[in-house]
Amino acid sequence: MRDQAFAGSFYSSKPRDLSSFISEAIAGANDTRCNATNSVSFVAPHAGYIYSGRTAAYAYKAMLNSNRMLNSDTVVILGPNHTGLGEAISVSKTDWRTPLGVVRNDMEMAAAIAGYDNGISIDEMAHADEHSIEVQLPFLQSTLKNKRIVPICMGDQSLRASRLVSEAISKAGKKLGRNIGIIASSDFNHYESAEEAQKKDMKLIEAIEKIDYMRLNILAKELDDSACGIGPITVAMLFALEHSAKKGCMLKYSNSGEVTGDNSSVVAYSSILFE
Repeated sequence: MRDQAFAGSFYSSKPRDLSSFISEAIAGANDTRCNATNSVSFVAPHAGYIYSGRTAAYAYKAMLNSNRMLNSDTVVILGPNHTGLGEAISVSKTDWRTPLGVVRNDMEMAAAIAGYDNGISIDEMAHADEHSIEVQLPFLQSTLKNKRIVPICMGDQSLRASRLVSEAISKAGKKLGRNIGIIASSDFNHYESAEEAQKKDMKLIEAIEKIDYMRLNILAKELDDSACGIGPITVAMLFALEHSAKKGCMLKYSNSGEVTGDNSSVVAYSSILFE
């Protein structure tokens, strides 16, 4: 069991308060631009809920309108490795606990993904003190209830690694007959002004909306945009393309300055789907 490590800091440790926040955030997430009906891949932020939870709610509300997500057997959640612990690409093969209960791991799927290539490992160390996947789970528990998960922590976020992970997920899903949904956990630009962050991020998001994963990876380096989950986002894009997505659609963009009142140094967030 991977026990909750960030309850009480990134989100409430009290089940009633946690559920209330998520319910209110989802009720307030109103988007009319994007069509989630056939979406199989989503991007959602992973900061403290006070900062990014209302933006994350847009992705999870959209999932409730996605036939593919509602009918999925397993949700693969990919996050960046902020701690440097563990293997380069680390798959968790254990259940995870949050204040809302236990999320079951699809251990057979986890083993199949890790077994695809020796560059992918079953490794719990990378997940032990990593928040990027954990903070997605209460939202998942409140929307796509009782879904099994496979958490994957990406320390290696190179394009090569992203292609490898996407291939492993697809091959494992086909081998086991699983319908798979993807959640890529990522924040966007960090610790620049709100104006500069948005200027950089919108160029990345333009590439994401075109599902141009090559351009995304080039731009992230050229612009020195510190979006932390380029690898997970790239996996989501590759998986979306494989499942006939034609474009991405930004559901919501925000930054921490909207909460703190300080726009001189912000972290930016976005929820995105592929349709």
